Parts: sequence; structure tokens; C-alpha cells
Amino acid sequence: MKDFVWLIFVAAACLEMTGDAIVRRGLRGGGLAWILGGCAVLASYALRVNAVRWDFSKLIGVYVAFFAMASVLCGRFVLKENVPPSTWLGLGVIIAGGLIIQFGGK
Repeated sequence: MKDFVWLIFVAAACLEMTGDAIVRRGLRGGGLAWILGGCAVLASYALRVNAVRWDFSKLIGVYVAFFAMASVLCGRFVLKENVPPSTWLGLGVIIAGGLIIQFGGK
């Protein structure tokens, strides 16, 4: 099941990034249909990520770290953006927090 959780996170992150991009296009001149379409994709992200049966605080805490990593890597390698060192450092802090949430005691 643990490996399946990471596949769910990958799918959720892809849906969340896509939904955000669609809403962004709608807000920047694409119109209401784009915004509503993006909202539908974002709803599907929420359904996907909540399929993981963890406590909500742990689920979202770990997912936020995963999503931050996916977003920065997508910006760097898919969108070919120049990611500054401060962003990589911040990402490391976020991932460290996610690891503490994931593996910390109760």
C-alpha cells in the first residue's frame, strides 16, 4: 500500500498543477469556462489525494512536501525555468518538514 500512496500523490500533484494552470489561464483572459474547468480538475485532485486513509494533518503535511517538490521540478525540467538557489534551499526545508511529519512519532 505504501508504494500505492506515492502513485496517488503523483496523480494528485499532476491534477493540482493542471487545475491551477487552467484556472490561471481563465483568469488571464481565457474566460469563465476555463476557470470552471480548472475548478473541476482541482476537485478531482481533492478526491484523489483524500483516497489515502491517513490522518488529515499527516496526509496534507506529507502531500504538501511532495507537491512542492513536484512543482519545483516541473518548473525546472518541464517549463525550463531558472530556479534560484533560495528556492532549492526552501524546498529542502519543506521536504525535511514532510519527512518529520511522515516518520515522526505520535
